[in-house]
This record gives sequence, C-alpha cells and structure tokens, in this order.
Amino acid sequence: MVKHVILWTLKEELSADEKFSIKQGIKEGLESLKGKVPGIIDIKVNINGLASSNADLMLDSTFENEDALKNYATHPEHVAVADSKVRPYTKIRSCLDYEV
Repeated sequence: MVKHVILWTLKEELSADEKFSIKQGIKEGLESLKGKVPGIIDIKVNINGLASSNADLMLDSTFENEDALKNYATHPEHVAVADSKVRPYTKIRSCLDYEV
C-alpha cells in the first residue's frame, strides 16, 4: 500500500468565512472520490487543525499501490476536484508519499 499525505496552506487574502467554506468544499470533493477512482483504499481530509498548526488542512489517503496513486493524479474526477476546489485557493502544497 502507498500513503499520500498533503498539507495545504490557503491564500492569505481569504477571509475566515471563505477559508471555512473552502475547506468544507475540499473535504467533500476529495472524500467523494472513494469509489469513483480505482485504487483508493481510504481518503480523508482533516480541516480542524489546532491553533499550533502551520497548515490549514491535510489530505490523508491510502492507495493499493504506487500505480494506483499515479492513476489518481490524472484521473478526470480527481483533476476536476483539484482544479475547481483546491488549486484556486491554496498558496502552499507539501506532499509526502510513502509505502506502508
């Protein structure tokens, strides 16, 4: 199995209300991909970080293997969520992929 973990920081110019709404949209969009994108074992988005955090939200996902992760990256359902709900609002993206 392969873990795919991403931390995002939202753009600074967004208001607190906008950030709340955007985080909800990202969570709903990405978590809805389970069952639509082959190879996803689990996918969760945490939007409730503690005040000590230096990122706004985290994707924690598990894939069957590295090929499944590669296919996810270009799958039309994932690309649609990323292009509409994630990329327009994020300033920083950090990623760690690893085998488990």
